[in-house]
Amino acid sequence: MRRVKRLNPDSLPAGQGTLFDTWRYHAAFTDSPLSLKDAERDHRRHSVVEQVIADVKNSAFAHAPSGNFQANAAWLTLAALAHNLTRAAGTLAGVFHARAATATIRDHLINVPARLARSARRLTLHLPERWPWEGDFTQLFTAVHAPPPSA
Repeated sequence: MRRVKRLNPDSLPAGQGTLFDTWRYHAAFTDSPLSLKDAERDHRRHSVVEQVIADVKNSAFAHAPSGNFQANAAWLTLAALAHNLTRAAGTLAGVFHARAATATIRDHLINVPARLARSARRLTLHLPERWPWEGDFTQLFTAVHAPPPSA
């Protein structure tokens, strides 16, 4: 049995008191030969993998093209590449986007609400005023366009 601390004690519904005011208890059943601590660590590792699979399913792989195996295999390869590139962009952008889902990264950093202007043979990207993700976008842009390190 593992103790879980209640982070928000005000969320308790009226009339439903707890057995203990500070801790909740959850039973854990497993047929694994691992100890409870190791089994919990394995479960958490597995849940991270499931979150990545759910993230890919909710993005590019949600539009798998057909019942054709080869087409779906190619689409899955492209979906995995897009997922990895999006996660890398989120990591380069900052701490918030390093932990965000790919849909959030797309909404904040890829689908940029900007205007592209051309003047004197130069392109200028005009970002909106008071855009909350300007710092992260600038950090990502600087990291991507930085010169390569000298050998």
